[in-house]
Amino acid sequence: MARPRSEAKAPITIGLVNNMPDAALLATERQFMRLVEPASEAGDVRWRLFYLPEIARGAVARMQISARYAPIDALPQAGIDALIVTGCEPIKPSLADEPYWPSLVRLIEWSKTSTLSTIWSCLAAHAAVLHLDGVVREKLPEKLVGVYAFEPVSKHPLLRGITEPVHVPHSRLNGLEAADLAECGYELLTHSREAGVDAFAKKYESLFVFLQGHPEYEVDSLYREYRRDLTRYVAGQQQKCPALPQHYFDRQASRALTAFSEQARSARSAAILEHFPLIEADRLSRADWHASAARFFSNWIGYIAAAKAERTRAAPESVAAPRRRRSLAERADLI
Repeated sequence: MARPRSEAKAPITIGLVNNMPDAALLATERQFMRLVEPASEAGDVRWRLFYLPEIARGAVARMQISARYAPIDALPQAGIDALIVTGCEPIKPSLADEPYWPSLVRLIEWSKTSTLSTIWSCLAAHAAVLHLDGVVREKLPEKLVGVYAFEPVSKHPLLRGITEPVHVPHSRLNGLEAADLAECGYELLTHSREAGVDAFAKKYESLFVFLQGHPEYEVDSLYREYRRDLTRYVAGQQQKCPALPQHYFDRQASRALTAFSEQARSARSAAILEHFPLIEADRLSRADWHASAARFFSNWIGYIAAAKAERTRAAPESVAAPRRRRSLAERADLI
């Protein structure tokens, strides 16, 4: 049944700038859309897909992108209300040396005034705070990978209804220090003694939200990442044998994978991967991060809807002196 006109809500358009590697491109798209899906039941949420042209792609990914994605230079004409910008695999020691850095900087500056809110995920969060405030991520002694419990440490509206520790998958080689972020005016949202900062935020004209973790991950995402990293180790593409994700596999699965990794260390041969243990879903993490993640994103959509309604109410007051949105290229003059 159609919603009465008086109750109808303006549709929300979310742009997804998907920078993930080819193998994870479509999965990442699916994962974020699923997170927003419960919130979209209360209103019309639409998606637009974008890419950074400087990120190298294989033939299949290029076909997928050309068919359904637009370059980020199309953002100013896309009519989006909010953005989600994903991370990607780094290829340079310094983020500022990445081939996409100038484009990403223009995107950050444009998003400040041209979105109601933007989520910066994983490496994109690291890149954003580096540009915005010179906060440099630090190399961790070991890769932080697993499902960790985080405490809400703020009364921010994005945490409404989230009072208990929340579990979030993390998979990263670098991290941001809570003290460095607080000193630069960022508000910590969730934090863990074991895993450090999870989510944090800063208000410009747009509400910027930063996620070091991956609440969008599916149950088997860390398992597939572990196999990918072990495959790279066996192939000699990385020097260190990957550690098992923490708080993720049950005892039986951990024993099987630990035994296999010991074999991989002693015989680094691609043939050994034929015997990689197949772990069923019920042997993976029992911690359900999807409920709290869905709540967080529902609060985010609620924030965007309220901000859009407020902007619509305020629009008649500014008709006499409308402000044209700058394009990404024009924003570059301010950088």
